[in-house]
Amino acid sequence: MSAEDLKVLGRRYIEELNKGKAAALAAMDELYATDLVFHGGGGEETRGIENYKQSVREFFNAFPDLHWTIDDIIAEGDKVVARFTLTGTHEGEFMGIPPTNKKVTMWVISIDRIVGGKCVEEWERMDTLGFMQQLGAVPTPKKEE
Repeated sequence: MSAEDLKVLGRRYIEELNKGKAAALAAMDELYATDLVFHGGGGEETRGIENYKQSVREFFNAFPDLHWTIDDIIAEGDKVVARFTLTGTHEGEFMGIPPTNKKVTMWVISIDRIVGGKCVEEWERMDTLGFMQQLGAVPTPKKEE
């Protein structure tokens, strides 16, 4: 695949995510390999598309109005890298945190390795600390005067 083809693939999934949970899950069958390996932002590793779909479901259940904005997208070789901003409202339980109804914003960087037109491996890093501070799960340090 050309660099432009990889970018189109990366943008396509973001577009489907922005349509909501059902569209995102449906697009995964087309865009992800069944034996996908996902290396998550918290250091966890998820193997298989069905396990990854479960994580996506849980995230949408906690933040039903999720929205992704692509800030940068770069492709080279068999990889596409996207830096994006994620926003959503915490309306369902997330990692044991009861709903806060807080609007959160988080930056994310994702690196996808593509083989045969499908993502076979993804690495994701995000501002987990800032995210958890926005939810009130981690205190925000006070600035000294």
